[in-house]
Amino acid sequence: MGIVEFVLLFVAGVIGGVMNSIAGGGSFVTFPALMLSGVPPVMANASNTLASTAGYLSGAYAFKDDIAKDKNNLPKIILFSVLGGGLGAWSLMRVEENTFLKVIPWLLLFATVLFIVGPRFNQLLQAVASRYKHASNVGQILIWVGLLVVATYGGFFNAGLGIISLSFLVIAGYRDINVMNGVKLLISCGVSLTAIVVFIAQGAIDWHATLVVLVGTLVGGYYAAQISRRLPQVWIKNIVIVISISITVYFFCITYL
Repeated sequence: MGIVEFVLLFVAGVIGGVMNSIAGGGSFVTFPALMLSGVPPVMANASNTLASTAGYLSGAYAFKDDIAKDKNNLPKIILFSVLGGGLGAWSLMRVEENTFLKVIPWLLLFATVLFIVGPRFNQLLQAVASRYKHASNVGQILIWVGLLVVATYGGFFNAGLGIISLSFLVIAGYRDINVMNGVKLLISCGVSLTAIVVFIAQGAIDWHATLVVLVGTLVGGYYAAQISRRLPQVWIKNIVIVISISITVYFFCITYL
């Protein structure tokens, strides 16, 4: 790894760590940076998942008291997160590089749209869900199937997992935002840790690049609190939107033009 690649990955990690701590969407920076540094697409996605996991773990620990409030559902949440994460990672390992490269722009577009409309979409879901508080047994089954689908997506492609998880939790009837954030991070931990086991077993991690990004995300996350006091959160969200749209357009251009 040359000095240019090292600086690129570290700076991307710092920016991604700040974004994840304040507004989310750090993978819009770290994943492309891994690819630009020469890491193959599938390996870049797997490495990005590993680099993001430290943030999930520390965040889940910070929300441990809120997560404990949902103790009755925790076993099933963990089970389906682990199963889905493993299934998604297993599917990724069986996709050819060229095929995955063509899918990347669409996955980024999906994650970008979710990031932009996520808050309003969640409000709409919450309004609808409030009318149907007493779900039938079939509805309960569909909710857990939905979590399995969310977790499978996360195991296959990490970007956008947090936003999708929050949407799922709204549908599932959650209302306490702190509990939702805690459970969201718990889902991300279950998905990512399981996916990482699969990726390591398949030799799909670029360890040098991952460690550089990981250190950068930790540094960025640490200083994010100071940054968040100086900048309005809406500014950060708008920056994430601009970055995500730009990167999505870039990947569409290099893939299909």
